[in-house]
Amino acid sequence: MADLLNVLILAIVQGIAEFLPISSSGHLVLLGALLQTINESPALQELGESATLEIILHAGTLGSILVIYWRHILNLLSRDKAVIPLLIVGTIPAAVIGVGIKLAFESVLKSTPLAAAMLLVTGTMLIVLGRLKPRSGDYQQLSWKGALAVGTFQAFAILPGISRSGSTILGGRLMGLKNEDSVTFSFLLAIPAILGATVLTAKDLLDPESGSPPDNQAMLLIVGAVVSFVVGIVALKWLIGWSRLDRLHWFAWWCYPVGVAALGLWAAGFIA
Repeated sequence: MADLLNVLILAIVQGIAEFLPISSSGHLVLLGALLQTINESPALQELGESATLEIILHAGTLGSILVIYWRHILNLLSRDKAVIPLLIVGTIPAAVIGVGIKLAFESVLKSTPLAAAMLLVTGTMLIVLGRLKPRSGDYQQLSWKGALAVGTFQAFAILPGISRSGSTILGGRLMGLKNEDSVTFSFLLAIPAILGATVLTAKDLLDPESGSPPDNQAMLLIVGAVVSFVVGIVALKWLIGWSRLDRLHWFAWWCYPVGVAALGLWAAGFIA
């Protein structure tokens, strides 16, 4: 029962933080450290250290994007075909910079103090976002240089604590996109990014030393996928609504205290 509760918590956090600009990777790093400190569950540790749970939770939130943006995705195959090259260009920085960082510094990406510190950076980015003047650009008219710039913002979201949605929405706004279009382009760009991250993580499953979860954890994985999918839909709708109201910078006041509190717990030795 404790393992089910832990997976539910992780799935809910993934579903919320993948879309709201508060960094799912940062929260999962911090929450994973906190849960293992509190209950020291061997089964949770075995599951948490496996690549499988990460894949399943990301697959759930990818499904949320497909449900919310299915019309935009269909338009990419018809009237908005010109956006496809922009998405390809925007994915290049993540493929080069992001994957390079992950392969070279994979252990660092699970660092608690790094995740906490980067949440402070995300909070600052959101404050900057809130101070930008309104833009009027459509994502269909974004230049390839603009797409590359937004993609560069996305690449550094490989760091735990840097919000992918927050950084790419900020990048889109800086490139002249209006609120809703910066959100739309951000999550269209998320599709190849999440797919790529899933494939990169999935390779660990082929490694016999990667620690694939035991068969009795299959139900936990199914529950995690469904919960992250449903919660992701709610969170994404929330993000879109708040973007229209220009309220995304309000999330800075979540990132700052969480980041400071996590740094304090780490410095005190309460979490590793």
